[in-house]
Amino acid sequence: MATSKEMTEGKALPLIFNFTLPLLLGNLLQQTYSLVDAAIVGKFLGIHALASVGASTSVVFLILGFCNGCCGGFGIPVAQKFGARDYSTMRRYVAVSLQLAAVMSVVLAVVTSILCAGILKRMSTPDVIFDGAYYYLLITFIGIPCTFFYNLLSSIIRALGDSKTPFWFLLLSTVLNILLDLFCILVLDWGVAGAALATVFSQGVSAILCYFYMMRRFEILKMTIAERKFNGALAKRLMYIGVPMGLQFSITAIGSIMLQSANNALGTACVAAFTAAMRIKMVFLCALESLGMAMATYSGQNYGAGKPERIWLGVKASALMMMIYWAFTFCILMFGAKAFALLFIEPTELEILDNTELFLHISVSFFPVLGLLCILRYTIQGVGFTNLAMLSGVSEMIARVLVSLFAVPSFGYVAVCFGDPTAWVFAVAFLIPAFIYVYRRILRMKKN
Repeated sequence: MATSKEMTEGKALPLIFNFTLPLLLGNLLQQTYSLVDAAIVGKFLGIHALASVGASTSVVFLILGFCNGCCGGFGIPVAQKFGARDYSTMRRYVAVSLQLAAVMSVVLAVVTSILCAGILKRMSTPDVIFDGAYYYLLITFIGIPCTFFYNLLSSIIRALGDSKTPFWFLLLSTVLNILLDLFCILVLDWGVAGAALATVFSQGVSAILCYFYMMRRFEILKMTIAERKFNGALAKRLMYIGVPMGLQFSITAIGSIMLQSANNALGTACVAAFTAAMRIKMVFLCALESLGMAMATYSGQNYGAGKPERIWLGVKASALMMMIYWAFTFCILMFGAKAFALLFIEPTELEILDNTELFLHISVSFFPVLGLLCILRYTIQGVGFTNLAMLSGVSEMIARVLVSLFAVPSFGYVAVCFGDPTAWVFAVAFLIPAFIYVYRRILRMKKN
């Protein structure tokens, strides 16, 4: 029988570290989806096809980021009620979140599928890669319910202190994705569309397996008929927390779209380099994102248990682990960036290889800033102050828009490389005072 785990007792560092490891493996597997798509597309279909996938990256993040943010937000009240040991209300939150997900995911899938062609045109997508980008984006949007439900179910299970179960289902779907990628592209000759279909189908399988396992094996989630009924008050609470978290990702993505649009205008070579560099960067960001996700559950449980002082201990422990990881990653990417780029790009494409290496060197230099961003943002979200976390996304958007409008036209691809680091600096400048405010407030709430 699967078990849940409380993080309201014991030393913060080992608790967070042990919880983060399965999250990290899961995030790495999710990035494997993107890596496999890009590597197979780049090697077997060529640079134009790789650029087609890359041209839609920011738009995918805009929509799927909103979905993932909402799912993370829906998991916060579950973690808080679990920490408070109010299991009946916790189960009601789970039921309502599933009902909301069904409606929201279908609506998003329909609307975004209709709008995706217009979005790509507004992003100045080059004509030579437009069709490939359109079909990749369209299939990804049609598959939104698969992505939404997997991330929601994973968020609920993590809220109960179990970060291992979602990993095993994701491992299965990753292997399936690799096999389907090869089959759809090499055997069926479906091109870029085949890569998108493989990813959507694999995520759908993962979501279905996760749901049946969760409901059958977690005793704490077995609901009565009354607990399954829709509850408007709980739905309002879930939307109040989840929607700002979703909007935070979307607002951040708007800035990314602006940056990618500016990069698209620089030509196919820059688009291909940007695509390869982003895929590599996202793999190395998994540890930072996983630390943040662990802090969301850790802080949510301790907030619900009335132990806010443990949240600060968790922040310090996470920051220490983050700096150790950054030192390791810095050495790898400063000396091995070009070797990673060769996974996607032929050795004869010298300009693209150099541009990919430059992007990665600049990005890794700012990883400590991004690590602090993840830790503080998810901690703030975990205690329910999602509006403040959303405003940090606004800071990121402003930074990327400024770089896109003023720096890229003057400095070209180098400015694109500094787009994300500039956004991270802007966000952290907001999050540090925001965290101080939140932490002092929850300490006062405990005293009162």
